[in-house]
Amino acid sequence: MQVRLSLLGAALLAACAAPPVAAADLRVDYRITLAGLTLGKAELRAKIEGERYDLSMNAQLTGLAGLFTASGRGGAMATGALSGNRALPSGFSATGRSGGSERTVQIALAAGNATEVRIEPPFEPRPDRVPLEESHRKGIVDPLSAVLAVAPTKGRPDDPALCNRTLPVFDGTQRFNVVLSYAGTQRVHKPGFSGDVLVCNARYVPLAGHRPQRWAVKYMQDNREMAVWLASVEGTRVLVPLRVNLMTYFGMSIVEAERWALE
Repeated sequence: MQVRLSLLGAALLAACAAPPVAAADLRVDYRITLAGLTLGKAELRAKIEGERYDLSMNAQLTGLAGLFTASGRGGAMATGALSGNRALPSGFSATGRSGGSERTVQIALAAGNATEVRIEPPFEPRPDRVPLEESHRKGIVDPLSAVLAVAPTKGRPDDPALCNRTLPVFDGTQRFNVVLSYAGTQRVHKPGFSGDVLVCNARYVPLAGHRPQRWAVKYMQDNREMAVWLASVEGTRVLVPLRVNLMTYFGMSIVEAERWALE
């Protein structure tokens, strides 16, 4: 009996002495604009429990954009783990709707590799598309998990190393890199958030699955006006975008947080 009580006491002491598991449930509401005109809105939900994460993103085009796109909308979900200084996804799914059409993409992942891809309905084959090889499915991250920046430890949201890296993105149809580079910091005040954010310049480098002669691909390859502002999620070592700037053929597009809430 005494031995059992001693073991119980030791277990209670260990539990009390153990550091709390990092946890956060974040909601970010974004406004999407193009050349100053409102295009739509988006919502990001990020749930962090220890080293596990669950993400969801929903976006809808409204206003002027909705008139021309039949109120296009889309959503995505991703799950995975924080491994070292990167997100290691285990699953990704996305659905896009425009008018009367809908397409879904599902990717199963293990150890940084895409093990299964399902696209319904499938895209039509194009002879000018750079073919995807098996190697393009390895060592990758899905498009939603790519929004997470993972610091080695808490409390360093200004570390330039969080910018100076390359994201190997695979979305089921294309394999491309997003090359980030450090641009500095900004002091930001938003509803629910106040503090310094990390500013990273971004470059798009297509590798496979794209159609290299299309003007949109060429434009994005040459685009030097892309940036992301990363804000630290309190209580975790994760940062997520507070703002994304992207120059388009029609002007500057900005996705910017209007509300930041830890729930």
